[in-house]
Amino acid sequence: MKKLFLALTAFAMALAASAQYEADTENGVVSFAGRDGFSWGSKDGRFLFKPYLLVQASADFNYYDSQGLDPAYNQDNVARSGFAIPYAVLGFTGNAFGFITYNLSVNAAASGQQILQQAWADMKVADAFAVRVGKFKTPFSHAVLTTLGETMFSSLPLSLTSPVILPHSLNAVTPALSTGFDLGVELHGLVGGKFGYQAGIFNGTGAAVNTATKTWSDDWHIPSMLYCARLTYQPHGVMPATQGNPNQLNLNKMLIGLSANLNVESENESTNDFRAGAEFAWLYNRLYLGAELYYMHIGFTRRQKISDSFNYLGGYIQGGYFITPRLQCCLRYDLYDRNGLDEGGLLNMPSAGLNYFVKGANLKLQAMYRYMGRTGHATQLDRDNDGLGLSTHFAQLQLQYTF
Repeated sequence: MKKLFLALTAFAMALAASAQYEADTENGVVSFAGRDGFSWGSKDGRFLFKPYLLVQASADFNYYDSQGLDPAYNQDNVARSGFAIPYAVLGFTGNAFGFITYNLSVNAAASGQQILQQAWADMKVADAFAVRVGKFKTPFSHAVLTTLGETMFSSLPLSLTSPVILPHSLNAVTPALSTGFDLGVELHGLVGGKFGYQAGIFNGTGAAVNTATKTWSDDWHIPSMLYCARLTYQPHGVMPATQGNPNQLNLNKMLIGLSANLNVESENESTNDFRAGAEFAWLYNRLYLGAELYYMHIGFTRRQKISDSFNYLGGYIQGGYFITPRLQCCLRYDLYDRNGLDEGGLLNMPSAGLNYFVKGANLKLQAMYRYMGRTGHATQLDRDNDGLGLSTHFAQLQLQYTF
């Protein structure tokens, strides 16, 4: 496994190309999709400052099965319901000196060190090479790499965001398949306008930690960090990081990608987590199709004296279509082997949604419903444990404003 990962990383880093990020999705939060927005710039074009804002307000409903609830504590089937503000992001992006792109954003709806959502600079040394440093999205999963305000569903697939079931206690949060935001450095580029790469090294501590806390790996004898590589094929040029935008209904863009990462002595030096993923996305006029499959292997470090290892699998397929130039309908089917490949049972989570884009106002209204089903478990106890913490029925109505 180690040799395979290092070979993928070396191959990706050996490629040379121009930066593969498009200008209208550079900030990762708001897509300008061809509109200029509000900005200040120098006459020669060497300096540009562009502020942006994203606010999401939602009404959430979660209904939980009675299994796992304790009537003695008056626990209710309906919980985590009401009004919420998932994101209140204020940031600015731009370029300087003709070769540096920068971005900084804070999420006022977050807490702790997650308030700093992104802070990075991207240096394009030449058309053939670019380096990004700071806090930004790790190169794994099309769903996460999609611009925040451009996702088709208001909630990411549970197979990416929900922690796995592990029959051992860790001295940190049990990992999920997604890696999300992190601090690090990344090389990226696009070869011949079609073949992209991203290769990076990150802390591996996630968005909630903005300080250097890592050490040296006793097992691997390398820094205990997150090592990532992602390769993409985009036959019709760079694909916008969107899952449907009313201002882009005449595109034919496709992306096929493979990615892998290794989080060395993650979870406070207790496990080594390896992830691999395959992704597909296609924008064709009013149609959007996307699918992903991802895998994670968890092996304990030698100091833990646990010989067990665990393998997890998840994935989804989703599609959306603009019935009118402003109304998009969407469907998603999400599968998750949350309790590991050695145990029977799967979570299957179909979702349906509608998105309406208010013309000329930068408003997006999203509605979705998700059901959590469980199948193939050996016992009722296994079935109950697999769904702990996840609602059986989830409904959300979300209003989004971007500037």
